[in-house]
Amino acid sequence: MDHKDPTFTLIGLTFSWSNLMMLSITCIIVFLIGFLATRNLQMKPTGMQNFFEWIMDFVKGIIKSNMDWKTGGRFHILGITLILFLFVSNVLGLPLSVQWKGELWWKSPTADPMVTMTLAAMVMILTHYYGAKMKGAAGYGKYYLKPLPGLLPITIIGEFANTLTLGLRLYGNIFAGEVLLGLIAALGVSSMFGLVGAIIPGIAWMGFSIFVGGIQSFIFVMLTMVYMSNKVSAD
Repeated sequence: MDHKDPTFTLIGLTFSWSNLMMLSITCIIVFLIGFLATRNLQMKPTGMQNFFEWIMDFVKGIIKSNMDWKTGGRFHILGITLILFLFVSNVLGLPLSVQWKGELWWKSPTADPMVTMTLAAMVMILTHYYGAKMKGAAGYGKYYLKPLPGLLPITIIGEFANTLTLGLRLYGNIFAGEVLLGLIAALGVSSMFGLVGAIIPGIAWMGFSIFVGGIQSFIFVMLTMVYMSNKVSAD
């Protein structure tokens, strides 16, 4: 696990080549899933269309559990995009990791805190945007003055805490899974006995990591809709 990210500097900012590459690959995979699932739509869905419609119904259920569909329906595409993007990002680094000259190039992009915190910040900014858009500036401002104006500092701290926990929860789970897989892989290449002893734990942990990747995608989308509901719902 002794490695560093390949980086470059542009206009005074440092960027990771690995993150840019893995995020681009994730976007391409998600696009292909959507394209293949919808290119030949049928009344009786099969194959990829059936899978995609299940995803749509699943996300719709998440939204309806937090707000009425008339209000939350506009966030359906957001939820579908997030859950697919996050799941692909979470499992992309599980089959292998690629290092070259001490730099890690292939990994799950969500195993980087900068990626997960950026996603969390994006979600929180969207909640504020839609809150102000749907309630108006004055109506949305009242959200921070309830139930007592004196609690405004606590409400603001809570907003930062929500952003922090949303991003770090995702990062911690994905990064920990890849660290353990790396340790198991290191045991496997140490000797013949290590290889035999690492096969079953490696397969078991990879399966569990796929499960964790799915659960973390669900939790992220669920919390996104919870925070969105807090901002846009009238009740």
